[in-house]
Amino acid sequence: SPSVGGFPIGICKLTSARCDGRRPCTTCAQIGTDCVYGSETINKSKSDLILDVAIRSENLLQELFTQLAARRSPSQNPSAISPHAVISPSAVSNAHRGEGCPDHISNATLSPFHASTTESILSWPQFAGFGNLIKERGFSVFRLESTRAPLAHRQCMVQPYMPKQEVESTVRSFERGINFWYPTMARATTEELQAHIIAGTFEETTRSCLSLLMMALGCACQLVRCFAHRDSSKAGEADSQRQRRLMGELYFDSAFKKIYLAQAGFTADAVQCLFFTGLYFSFLQRPLQAWSFISAAATKCRLLLSYEVPGQTPEQLECLRRIFWSCYILESDFLAELAGLPQTGIAEIESSIPLPGEYCTQESENDQEQSSLYFLACISMRRLLNRVHDLLYARDAGVGFDNHHFPSVVSELAYQLDEWKDLLPFSFQFTINLDPTRTEEGAFLRQRYLTCKSVIYRPYLTWALSNGDAVERCPPIVYEGSKLCLEACWMHAQNLRSLPHTIMVDTWICSLSMASVILITLAASRVRTLRRLMSSNVLDIGPHLSDLLTQWTHIPGGGTSPSVMESIGLIANVSTLLKITWNERALGE
Repeated sequence: SPSVGGFPIGICKLTSARCDGRRPCTTCAQIGTDCVYGSETINKSKSDLILDVAIRSENLLQELFTQLAARRSPSQNPSAISPHAVISPSAVSNAHRGEGCPDHISNATLSPFHASTTESILSWPQFAGFGNLIKERGFSVFRLESTRAPLAHRQCMVQPYMPKQEVESTVRSFERGINFWYPTMARATTEELQAHIIAGTFEETTRSCLSLLMMALGCACQLVRCFAHRDSSKAGEADSQRQRRLMGELYFDSAFKKIYLAQAGFTADAVQCLFFTGLYFSFLQRPLQAWSFISAAATKCRLLLSYEVPGQTPEQLECLRRIFWSCYILESDFLAELAGLPQTGIAEIESSIPLPGEYCTQESENDQEQSSLYFLACISMRRLLNRVHDLLYARDAGVGFDNHHFPSVVSELAYQLDEWKDLLPFSFQFTINLDPTRTEEGAFLRQRYLTCKSVIYRPYLTWALSNGDAVERCPPIVYEGSKLCLEACWMHAQNLRSLPHTIMVDTWICSLSMASVILITLAASRVRTLRRLMSSNVLDIGPHLSDLLTQWTHIPGGGTSPSVMESIGLIANVSTLLKITWNERALGE
């Protein structure tokens, strides 16, 4: 079929007239009829299907936004709290929007000091009765991480060296790992930097810094993938892993000595250096350092996207946009647990930045398509998560604790979540159980889905917990919503596996998220009606989480994150309390 603005032209079933791709189509708009364009069977590309549902999502949430707008303070910027798109249509291009669409599309921001962090859950009154048994209650993630000793650097001035074959293998690992999950580096640039590494000439330039960071991340990806696939059982693999870790440290150390060049520069290469440095600190499980460089990359990226840069190529512009979206995901991840972190403001303009466009980052066409679709799925999920945190848990404005208003919000957000799941490409699709997924990326997206679902339905659980055993007198929807929240929590924890993407950048965040799961389970176990939802399998969650997270802390080397260790300790303590509570209640009943 021909197309308008990238959307295929079809026949509107209500009018038997040709649709022009607008929402609604011109014919239907003129006669005042609801247009069902998009429900016809039309062959569309995968990207068009994603955008199609995203645009329809705008209309589905418009009424919800109208209802909630009156509850917001007039002094607040409505663009920071609108529940509009999972993916904003304006973030694609004007060609994908009808001429009648407004230019302003609300941004998916995450409100400062929201009430959905693990530290917030620790302050729930349900845990007051345990006294000092939960010794970590009220621990400060920032305090723990800010007092950590800085990363030690070597005095050696000798540059790291690898034979050509190992360089090529390391670059392939970088390409299949970091540059698959966050596809920001063009394939041509990767090849150029690889040649730079093989030549072994490292000058005081941003390009040299970037090439060294690529190698450091490649070594980290190799190390993580070996651990995820349990290759350590092979003879000599332990020595190989130590060698990979050492080479990664050497390459990063050399790159970090040149990072001042990126901090002072205003080019796409400079931004990419800052971004890659943040990713490597994530691998090292140093969240504050990671946030610092991700924020620097995001700020500089926002600046360069705000002005026309002389001599900037379309490829460099696309690189900046992709770094923008990568920083948007990662910054939001940090803010989800450290709600007091200063924000760069990229979330405030995200609806004006085009989504990833044509850009070759992978060697094979199939990997290129899969990487692009995975990146888009991660962006759309992060936007939805931000909506959830903001609408339900924003400080002084979230409706999550208003029993009269949150049910309709939860219903709409849950619908959007299921729309996102149904839209996933075949290779990323998953079932809501413990069955293996087709791909590692599908497993990672399932974890994101379960996280989002548990947070969406958490208001029902807090409603139930606030009533204790009297919850039986609450409306039936309270029990059903609590059940959905708890089941999503348990499925999330039981499905936790050593996925490369998770280990590489999410270990710290995952440790806090899993601590939330075990805390919520303990709170629910003290309410008779909610305890009926539990099986003895729930008691195995704590040891499973502790074992996995403890293993992950040993992968980077160079010390462990104090907040991750605190989370592991909290999980262990609460797991013990959960077993005690379970046994006591079992005897009592």
